[in-house]
Amino acid sequence: MNNVKIGVVGLGYVGLPLARLFSTKFPTIGYDTNEAKVAAINEGHDPTMEVGDELLSEAIDKFGFKATSDIEDIRDCNFYVVAVPTPVDHSKRPDLKPLMSASVAVGRVIGNGDIVVYESTVYPGMTEEECLPIVEKVSGLRLNEDFFAGYSPERINPGDKEHTVATIRKITSGSTPETADFVDRVYNSVLLNGTFKAASIKVAEAAKIIENTQRDVNIAFVNQLSIIFNAMGIDTHDVIEAASSKWNFQALTPGLVGGHCISVDPYYLIEKAKKHGVQPRLFASARHVNERMSKYVVDRTVKIMNLRHIPVKDCNVLLLGVTFKENCPDTRNTKVVDIYNTLKIYTDNITVCDSWASPAQTEKEYGLRLTPFDAEALKGKFDAVILAVAHDEFRNLPIRDFLKNPEEGVVFDVKGIMPRALVDARL
Repeated sequence: MNNVKIGVVGLGYVGLPLARLFSTKFPTIGYDTNEAKVAAINEGHDPTMEVGDELLSEAIDKFGFKATSDIEDIRDCNFYVVAVPTPVDHSKRPDLKPLMSASVAVGRVIGNGDIVVYESTVYPGMTEEECLPIVEKVSGLRLNEDFFAGYSPERINPGDKEHTVATIRKITSGSTPETADFVDRVYNSVLLNGTFKAASIKVAEAAKIIENTQRDVNIAFVNQLSIIFNAMGIDTHDVIEAASSKWNFQALTPGLVGGHCISVDPYYLIEKAKKHGVQPRLFASARHVNERMSKYVVDRTVKIMNLRHIPVKDCNVLLLGVTFKENCPDTRNTKVVDIYNTLKIYTDNITVCDSWASPAQTEKEYGLRLTPFDAEALKGKFDAVILAVAHDEFRNLPIRDFLKNPEEGVVFDVKGIMPRALVDARL
């Protein structure tokens, strides 16, 4: 492995942390088409905040890592890693454009004896059936004769500083037994907790996609319970706490399911299952339940306001948080935007605060303008407050002080982080 030179295609939440880690062991270059992102990385700053400035600067200054937007800069690499997004389109069908573009890019520079490893989450079979034929066509090389391939699914949890790419255990696989062994050794050389070598690329793909589909189904289960118990006047969190007294009960809490993984990956498995003549009704139902939770939050808020004779039309609402999870700048597929858009049916007077999110990016992507969070300036201005994201800065707030009428105004704590006496509803 002394001559391994790594080129990482895609420098987002997955690619940059991995490239930084690989650079501690191997010469590594990161490629991304976003020139502004590349410039920021080369200056020692990760726009996603997954890699700290100190670690990134060390990778650049000590280990020689660099980022580039010129595909020719990675031509001399011999171990390529593809880590680009795999989103869905407006119809919730897999959008393969980023993955196909990355495969074309790799095809332009890959050479004899080189290896390409895909990390992007896909349905079983996509790497070998759709991605690698593109690499073959563009490069003119033959898989398993001229070049080789692997699949090692990402396990990045945005904002999680405990389970980082260096500390998680990763799945590896290869297009031949020898390639699988080599890919496994490369990853093992930088991972603290090692790897699990899967039986095949398809097995590795399937393992990754069921990780997130399982979580989606489990969260849908508890979200459905929340809807039922709230209709009965029972606090769901009390029920979960009581049930957790049994040794084998899995305690989960209800909530919004956004982000790039759990709310997206099941659609890839659903699509592939249908192509094989299987109707994955359980997975589709789970997606339906989780997709409707934002509307449910607004509907309950409006219902309480009506019961308290608070005019809903043109009311003033404070929405705390817009990222898809706490203490993280990631707004991809955030369901808080669905809360905002549903509220817009009733009022334009919606103030959204989130110091983690990029104001420019949020406005560009969602048309949503952020207001700087100033607890003093916000006091006494709102008919309702919806605490949507459990950022640390929102914990221990005198949240009822933001209401025009602290006695009658409505506080909906989506995440269940506030003392119960301070809130009127929670999932």
